[in-house]
Amino acid sequence: MFDIGWTELLVIGVVALIVIGPKDLPMMFQQLGRFTGKLRRMAREFQGAMEDAAREAGVKEAADDLKKATSAKSLGLDAVKQAADRFEKWDPLKPTTGPARAQPDPDAAAPADAPAPTPPATGTETQALAEKQAARRAILNETGDRLRALKDGETPAEKAPDA
Repeated sequence: MFDIGWTELLVIGVVALIVIGPKDLPMMFQQLGRFTGKLRRMAREFQGAMEDAAREAGVKEAADDLKKATSAKSLGLDAVKQAADRFEKWDPLKPTTGPARAQPDPDAAAPADAPAPTPPATGTETQALAEKQAARRAILNETGDRLRALKDGETPAEKAPDA
């Protein structure tokens, strides 16, 4: 409540002992205890009276109705949360599997005259993303090869300038 530590209480006690004196100090603490007891009792009575008045006025029922009306489930936010979770787990490069698409069994032997399986269709945005990532990987691999060549003391072959 007052956020007083043991050292502060000790200092207050020493000052009270010096100012009030050892003879009157126990009586003062007794009166202080009675006073705080009265304050707590009055606060409890006041809180009980306020709760009774709120119960009679129907505030509790209104608050419960408001909580029910603004719950995540009644507002449909649980569906939004599920969709957000699915979106976070979604990988655009990984083909989606759904009830309409049957996955072939990798252990089953394919007939000899069966055509080769085709990769799943992806959207243009996904293909563009895959191509961009492949280009970045190629640049990183080329740069890594050049750095390894420099580290080994070889001079990398210079490209001919475009005319």
